[in-house]
Amino acid sequence: MKSETVFKKAFNDLLDHIATPHGGQRLDSESQLAGQFKISRTTVRKVLAELDRRHLISRDNGHLRVARRPTGDDYFPLADTVATVDRIEEQFMEWMLRGDHKPNEQINGLELAREFDAPAGAIREYLNRFARFGLVEKRPNSGWVLRGFTIEFALELFEVREMFEVRSAKAFAEQPESSLAWEALRQIEGEHRELLARIKSRYHDFSNLDERFHRLINNASRNRFIADFHDVMSLIFHYHYQWNKVDERERNAVAIHEHLDYIKALYTRNPDRIELAARKHLKSARSTLLASIS
Repeated sequence: MKSETVFKKAFNDLLDHIATPHGGQRLDSESQLAGQFKISRTTVRKVLAELDRRHLISRDNGHLRVARRPTGDDYFPLADTVATVDRIEEQFMEWMLRGDHKPNEQINGLELAREFDAPAGAIREYLNRFARFGLVEKRPNSGWVLRGFTIEFALELFEVREMFEVRSAKAFAEQPESSLAWEALRQIEGEHRELLARIKSRYHDFSNLDERFHRLINNASRNRFIADFHDVMSLIFHYHYQWNKVDERERNAVAIHEHLDYIKALYTRNPDRIELAARKHLKSARSTLLASIS
């Protein structure tokens, strides 16, 4: 159920939140936690009740305090914290990338449902989301077909991507230092450096890292339309050009360096430097996309 997925993800997020403070540190109020983690107060209360039951927090004169640091056994399994649609999205992108699938190739929805261990209806709903953008096409009695894009169509979408991301990047820099987004950015920066050191054997792993990096930036906009459009942009602007395997390792290495420059600019909080780094990276992505279409 979706509600259980939200609860378990929020529970794990709160465990991360209390993992670093010293014992006895006071927690924020329910409303503050709800705002910080973008969940309802009902979910916050449910999470706090479970933390209390497991003796991870304690109540002191109406206030909540950290009682002990969590261990690995306290966390819910990662698979339990990912909504079905998010899990299908990740699996579908991985399937496209690792399988080296080409335009005009047929997709069997029932086979994907078995491979992803997901309901056939959820697979159908996921593919329907992208049919109107031209990535896939539904054919009567013959499943789905992967489609390519015209250059004009790709340029129109890229224009929207650039507009959204530059705005989101500037919004990211305006977040307070206490925001969890900065810690997430530092974590992603470390993953970039680790991947760069092993790029010869792990260059395929850049796909997932790239998607998470740009999602983190776009989430800073707190705009539901930008967040929704990110899924479309991710599939089109990243995974579509993976159909072009020429110089993939070299391209990914260049992109990692651009990401690191981008991250460095975000740390400065200087809007001009951020926009310059963002547009430089997006220009490279645009060139890669157009080359894949050609």
